[in-house]
This record gives sequence, C-alpha cells and structure tokens, in this order.
Amino acid sequence: MSTQELAVSDAEALDLVCQLMAIRGRGGEEMGVMEFVGRKLTEAGAGPDPLIFDHANQRSELGGGIGNGILRLESDPALGPRRLLMAHTDTVPVCLGSQPTVEGNLVRSADPTTGLGADDRSGTAVLLTTAMALLRSGAPHPPLTFLWTVQEEGGLHGAKHVDTSLLGDPALSFNFDGGDPAKLLIGATGGYRMWVHVQGYPSHAGIAPEKGVSAAAIASIAVADLVENGWHGLVVKGDQTGTCNIGTVEAGVATNVVAEHAKLHIEARSHLPGFRDQIVAAIEAAFLRAVDKVVSSEGRRGSVTFTGGAVYESFRLPDEDPSLIELERVLRSTGAEPRRAISNGGLDANWVTSNGIPTITLGTGQHDIHTVDETLNIAEYQLSRQVAWRLATVA
Repeated sequence: MSTQELAVSDAEALDLVCQLMAIRGRGGEEMGVMEFVGRKLTEAGAGPDPLIFDHANQRSELGGGIGNGILRLESDPALGPRRLLMAHTDTVPVCLGSQPTVEGNLVRSADPTTGLGADDRSGTAVLLTTAMALLRSGAPHPPLTFLWTVQEEGGLHGAKHVDTSLLGDPALSFNFDGGDPAKLLIGATGGYRMWVHVQGYPSHAGIAPEKGVSAAAIASIAVADLVENGWHGLVVKGDQTGTCNIGTVEAGVATNVVAEHAKLHIEARSHLPGFRDQIVAAIEAAFLRAVDKVVSSEGRRGSVTFTGGAVYESFRLPDEDPSLIELERVLRSTGAEPRRAISNGGLDANWVTSNGIPTITLGTGQHDIHTVDETLNIAEYQLSRQVAWRLATVA
C-alpha cells in the first residue's frame, strides 16, 4: 500500500468527492465549497485558515462571494521545480440539489432531475485529497501550489482574474477537469461573445403594422442568412473551421405591438483567431443586410449595434512542453497510455496559459457533464488521484 493510500484511502476519497458534489455552488456561489476544503485541510494538519484568497470575484463581471483559493506547500527547491495543481470549484445550475449515490463503478445523482456536479468537484477532490495526504504523511515533495478556481462555468472568470503573484512562479502546471485521465488536452479553442442590439420602430400590430419596423423580423432574417450561408453551427470554409451559436434571443413586449427592440447573445469559436474574426464579421454583415430588408410604409429602417470581445484565446502547447513531458511520464508509470487532444471548449487552462503559466488539462472521471445523466467513473477518479500524487511528490 502506497503512502498516499495510507494517508487518504480510496474509500475516504470517494466519500469526500460525494460530499463535495452535494454542496450547492454554481458560479459566484462557491463559499460553501471553499469552507469545506479549508476545514478538511485544517483537520489534516494545515493549521487554521490554510487558504489564501485573491480578489478575482471583485474583478469578475459576475461578482460573487469569494475569490480563488490558494494553498502553497513550501519545500526545498532542490527537490524539484514548483508545480501548480488546479481545478475549478463551481458547477452548472442543473447540478443544484445533487444527491450523489454510488452504483457499482459509477456515481450519479439519486435525484433524476439534477446533474451530479462531478464537473468539477471531482477535480476539487483530487486536489484536496492530494494535499491532505501530503499533510498527514509528511511525504517529501517539491514546492507546490494548489489552486481552486471560481466561476469557470460561463466564462472562466476565476482563471482570467487570478492573482498570479500568489502562485509562486510554478514551472509546471496541471489542470484537473474532464473525463479520461489519460486524455491530455494540450490546447483549446478561443471564444468571442457578442451582444447584438436591434432597434426597430413600434406601431400597432393590428391597426397599422405597415408603419412599424420589426426588430424581431430583422433578427430573424439575419439568423436565416447565417444558416443559409454556412456561418451558423459548425462553420467550415476551405481548410478553416469554427463554430457560431445564437445563444439567446429576446424581442418585443406584446403581440399587438410591432417589436421595437431585439437583443441576441451570440458566440463564435475557432482555434484560429483570424478565422474567428471572420465569423464575427459575417455575423455583423448578416445583421446589417437584414436592416436594409425591413422597411416601413413611410421609409423607416431599423439599426443595429454590436458589443463584445474575446472571452478566452486559443492555445496549443508545444510538443516539448515540460508539463506535458512530465505528465506523460507519470501516466505511463501507472500503466496508462497517454494520448494528446485539442478541446473545442474553453478551459481554465486557456487563461492560466495566457497569464504566462503553460497548463495542461487531464480528466478526473466525469462524463455526460452539464446534463442530468452526468456520472463519475470511480476508477478514473482514483487513477487521477494517483497521477496527482505522483506529480506532487518526489519520484
């Protein structure tokens, strides 16, 4: 039995992750999770108030009750370069009310109307149990930083606004978030989000509809234009690919009034920043064309304005990245065979990498995330814990 297993058994680790998944805590509401993590670290020997918190929540557009939580375990630098282990603590709203229950090698919510919250409480638990095992055992380790981020879901706000001065200048960085621990995400797409505001002109929809300019009609024509010309959904133009999604649409106030306003929230993604810009330009062009197609009987036209920006930039780690080389070595030492992949979604690693700390992401056993069918694969979760332990200790 390893030092890790003696310090934190698989059974205790499973119990801890189930407790964490049951805590309510969507983006901006992570206080309860941080209190749980801090209490368990104190019980393991870290002393009172073991976590340092930055002010990411105060810089985030979501606000929120608490910033990113940071634990630094110092050691002799001769034992190796500092390593950063990170995971996010929030869940999506569908996971509120999760009732984790073990069924064979899986954990799922006993309430069929909720998700489980393995994304990313399983990563939170991997970090927590690793830190607890180190504190309990006194096993030798290089300098370590544990980072529990907030507000990953819906915008990566915690990672975007992390105070890197508190992280201790790590040389290696690992983000625990995803499914198979052997699937290594060495890059991810970049995303752009925009609000489109359409201004029409109101009139009575029964007495004089022809005198109005329908913002709803302008929006509908623009969306149809995007679909018909291949700029919606999966966007493929030659050898360039990306995505476009109309996320939300709001228009009008009543059926008897020609819609004066419409507002749409739209995102564009691509691994190629230049092509992402082309998708954004195509969205804007479609709405401008639509404005010209809706004219009132008195010659009025509507107008459109755009606001938005990049929410995270794409990245790809080089083949010789030291975190990648070390993680592949560790995985092979467990008997797993690593494989490299690129994500079409945004990760905390996007922003941490942009902030000067190249970061690789590996899974913790979560599957069917953001749905009521979400599960945690226990074997994969325990493998992720084993990997984290070997990354954190002196081999």
